[in-house]
Amino acid sequence: MTATGQRASAEVVLATRAGTGRGRITDVPGEQPSAKPFVPAGADLDDLREAAASCRGCHLYEGTTQTVFSSGSPTARVVLVGEQPGDQEDRQGAPFVGPAGRMLDRALEEAGIERGDAYVTNAVKHFKFTRSGPGKRRIHQTPTAVELAACKPWLVAELRIIDPEVVVCLGATAGKALFGPGFRVTKQRGVLLPRPPLDDQEAARQNAFVVATIHPSAVLRADDPDAMYAGLVSDLRVAAAALAA
Repeated sequence: MTATGQRASAEVVLATRAGTGRGRITDVPGEQPSAKPFVPAGADLDDLREAAASCRGCHLYEGTTQTVFSSGSPTARVVLVGEQPGDQEDRQGAPFVGPAGRMLDRALEEAGIERGDAYVTNAVKHFKFTRSGPGKRRIHQTPTAVELAACKPWLVAELRIIDPEVVVCLGATAGKALFGPGFRVTKQRGVLLPRPPLDDQEAARQNAFVVATIHPSAVLRADDPDAMYAGLVSDLRVAAAALAA
C-alpha cells in the first residue's frame, strides 16, 4: 500500500473510533470486521459500556437506536449470554427487557437463580433486523458467523473481568460465540461443559463451566410451550446446582 493509502486507511480507523461516522473498521482493505480496536485495554465494565456505545466494528450499529451492552454486577458468579438485543432491548438500552426477558425471569426464579445475582449480556450488542409488514415492523434476524466474530471481543472482555463460575448460553448463537460454529445446543444442552479458552492466548480455566440451553424466545414460538419451558427450567437448574456445589 502507498503512503497515501496507509494514511487514508488510518484516517478511516481513527475517525471511526472517534465516532465521527466517516467510516468503519471494515472499510480498511484486507481487514475482517472486528470490535477489537474499540475495546479499551485495562478497562472495567463501566469503561467497556462507555466504549461500546461508540463501537463501529461492524455494520450492525447502522439503523439501531443504541448499543445494548449488559446489566449486572462485576462480582456475579453466573453470566447469562443471549444472542442479541431485540426490538424492546434496542429501544430501552438494556438486555432481556422484552417478552423473552420476562420468560427468562420466570424460569430463573423457578430454577433457583436470582436474576439480580447474575450478569446478563448478549453475544452481539446491536439489534440485527429487517423491516416487514404493515408499518414496516422490525423483524429479528440471526447474526452471521462474521458478525458474531466481530462482536466477540466485547464478550471476551466482559468474561475476563467477571470470571464467573458458570456461563449460561441462552440459545445456539451464544453457544457458538464460545465454542465455535460447530456447537449444537440441541445436542449439548443441560450438561456442565468445561469453559473453553476465551481466545488463542488463554488456557482453559479450571472449575469454570458452561451450561447451554434454549433461548427464552423459543418458548414463545413453540408449538408446545409448556414442554419447552420445562426444558429451559431443567437446564437452568443444572447451572443452579453447579453454583450451589
